[in-house]
Amino acid sequence: MFALSWLIVYNIYTMSFVRKIKKKGKIYLAEVENQWIDGRCVQKHLRYIGREADGETILASSLSDVKVDSVKLYGPLLVLDYLAKEIALHRQLGEYGPEILSMVYAHCLDYKSINQMERWFSRTDLAMLLPIERVTERRLLEALDSLEQQGDPELQQRLFQQVQLVYRFPVSGVIYDVTNTYLYGRQCPLGKWGHDKEGIKGRPLIQIGLAVTKDHGIPICHRVFDGNIHDAKTFQDFITHLQGYQIKEGLVIYDRGIVSAQNLKDTSDLHWDTLCGLPIKGKLVPLVRDLVKRHRFIQIPNRIRLKKTVFYVVQVPYQTEGIHGTLAVCFNEQQERDLRESRYDEILQAQELAARQKSIKQGLEKYLSRNGSLLEEAIQEAEEFDGYSCILSTATLSKEEMVRLYFDKDLVEKAFRTIKGITRLQPIRHWLYHRVQAHVFICYLSYLLLSLLQYRLRHLEISAEEALTELDSMYKVYLRDEKKGFQVSRVVTLTKKQQLILKAINRRLLKS
Repeated sequence: MFALSWLIVYNIYTMSFVRKIKKKGKIYLAEVENQWIDGRCVQKHLRYIGREADGETILASSLSDVKVDSVKLYGPLLVLDYLAKEIALHRQLGEYGPEILSMVYAHCLDYKSINQMERWFSRTDLAMLLPIERVTERRLLEALDSLEQQGDPELQQRLFQQVQLVYRFPVSGVIYDVTNTYLYGRQCPLGKWGHDKEGIKGRPLIQIGLAVTKDHGIPICHRVFDGNIHDAKTFQDFITHLQGYQIKEGLVIYDRGIVSAQNLKDTSDLHWDTLCGLPIKGKLVPLVRDLVKRHRFIQIPNRIRLKKTVFYVVQVPYQTEGIHGTLAVCFNEQQERDLRESRYDEILQAQELAARQKSIKQGLEKYLSRNGSLLEEAIQEAEEFDGYSCILSTATLSKEEMVRLYFDKDLVEKAFRTIKGITRLQPIRHWLYHRVQAHVFICYLSYLLLSLLQYRLRHLEISAEEALTELDSMYKVYLRDEKKGFQVSRVVTLTKKQQLILKAINRRLLKS
């Protein structure tokens, strides 16, 4: 006789199930089978299995009769599958939903290329969580192809509406940003030569625009663009797409590389407010220069600390392209010093190389005369606005709120790090247009589940990635009773930390 903390019984030969029988205050377990006899369903007793005592199942088997069939990865998949089914993700993905979900879970945990998925799948308990016995490379590629037919923008919109329905968090603002990633091969029409933000050279790029909620970083939607599309152009597409989400008001936050007069107007037409960075150029140059002359920035009333960074901020009314708002001119003394010293290092190195008649870094030649001496005026012009940055808000915000919301907008940056790192966005090895799109969407869905997990864990001092790693040792062990012909599965005993994680997600997972 031995005890199990969690029992599932399968008969190897028949379609049977376990029935609990109460007798004289005790609970006994019997394997039974339904049979149709003369038009009636009759339950046939097959064998006695064991009993329940103190919340545990005690099997009527000797350990000598039981052999280990297999050990399957279970804990992290149980959590991811619960989160996916909670938002009805499996029903949104169509015929190939199980295959798509298997790839999504794999990206969250232990990404393998599609031709290795079959082996990875066999080491997990996904066959019990998803209505699928196995995966094949052909079926997975068909699943990727099916995503194109579902209308990606509409699917994203339905998913976010379902997330809102389940989680009921208000959307008070949206953070939007753009990143790029590179492709292997040069045949995909999406791949274009452009400036890689991570410095990878010699690879065609695609652009990815991502919008997340301001408060919790839950993804709202994403779009994939050609690699040479300007960031501001991607935002125009996003604003058009956002109209269908029926988010009636809020604050859109985006970087200075995305801002344009048209984007400010389009956001205003949606009755949304804007908080964005503005590059110090054009008519902003004399304005900022005048403010720097008239105001003593470094003083306590202007001081705002954001984590380890200190800003000195002056606010003034501002109007651009008919849009009225407030301009915050921010000075970061540490950044000014770092930029100055970095520039000086490069200039002095360029001066040495020029003296030896060697080539110097492009852009540094403007600081040196023909005989190699320093051009002080050019250096002073370059460092005039070191440490200064400008933020525009069309909403009524204090300078503390403007600085916190704009400079602490790392939710979307964390999202990109997660998508590129944990969910293995790059490099993309597909070359067909729709499969590149599908690959990005798989990574997007992976990040969606990770962000929902993080939301569930918000009261615990643990990240979604750490929680999945902690649950990695939560295996399901399959045991076979050779004499009685049935198979049992046992989940290994949970640690206290694993129990806390499951409770934070849903207490029912402990009794799943």
